[in-house]
Amino acid sequence: MSEETPGFEEKPDVPSGDAAEAAESSEDAAAPAGDVTDTALLAQLDQARTALSERTADLQRLQAEYQNYRRRVERDRVTVKEIAVASLLTELLPVLDDIGRAREHGEVVGGFKSVAESLETVVAKMGLQQFGKEGEPFDPTIHEALMHSYAPDVTETTCVAILQPGYRIGERTVRPARVAVAEPQPGAQAKAEESDDSAEKDSE
Repeated sequence: MSEETPGFEEKPDVPSGDAAEAAESSEDAAAPAGDVTDTALLAQLDQARTALSERTADLQRLQAEYQNYRRRVERDRVTVKEIAVASLLTELLPVLDDIGRAREHGEVVGGFKSVAESLETVVAKMGLQQFGKEGEPFDPTIHEALMHSYAPDVTETTCVAILQPGYRIGERTVRPARVAVAEPQPGAQAKAEESDDSAEKDSE
């Protein structure tokens, strides 16, 4: 009687019905776990994007504030410089007045002439401008009338003499021009209008 080879009559390991169901349920459970992981990653990505947007907005706001600060500092620096220059030039106005009076009397000669011209050149480079001329209309915003008279040859209030020239820096008046003014003779305007009316009638 021959010996049987072991294992020939053994049945292969085939999962039973309960084991198959358990395997299928484990596969089904693994699939939702992957979905949960993807959802969590998407949520984290959204949070990162939101945080990035907030930080970007903060950076842009800081940059705008810094630019405003720089402009404000530059504007203040220019203002302080203008005030300092105007203060210095205002202190020099009496010296310029003396030079002007000396020039009128022919006393600006020799070395004094060179010094006077150098000073006038320097203050002009610093932005100081002289104004005020005889014959120009009187403007109370830039002229200060110290003397008043009537004249038959003017049709409006006119500066007939410049007692002290005015000075300005840019658009800012440092000192108004001190002038003598003349107004038309009382009734001269009415006479002029009457003469104009008569001339028109004669032409008709």
